[in-house]
Amino acid sequence: MTLEEVKRWTASRPTLADALGIEITAVGADYIEGRMPVDGRTHQPMGLLHGGASVAFAETLGSIAAATRVDRTKQATVGLEINANHLKGVRDGWVRGRATPVHVGRSTQVWEIRISHEETGALVCISRITMAVIDLPAAPPIPA
Repeated sequence: MTLEEVKRWTASRPTLADALGIEITAVGADYIEGRMPVDGRTHQPMGLLHGGASVAFAETLGSIAAATRVDRTKQATVGLEINANHLKGVRDGWVRGRATPVHVGRSTQVWEIRISHEETGALVCISRITMAVIDLPAAPPIPA
């Protein structure tokens, strides 16, 4: 999928990514990238980037990346597990994320997501998501 195709597909309905201000910025053969603001939408009460926002960002990137690897007319990808290590606090600006495949198989995919501060490049969070690849139900036959 191209960046424009991903943007059209993800813009088809409102999502958590919209509420958090997440933007997809690049799509390549072996990665997907995005960015997320660090502001009131993504802060925890002490004024730092909320760990849950980082995980939501990581899951957004990993889920979209996984979906680009299947025929979405026949299969879907759904999250099985996600983990995250929060390494550095961020108070403002933007964070950038990059999802890269660790394993892309017939029934599962594993993606690593690295989130860094846009301005300093400091690694903020590293996450890994495991996705299941499931078959969509076949369309019912058309009656004669």
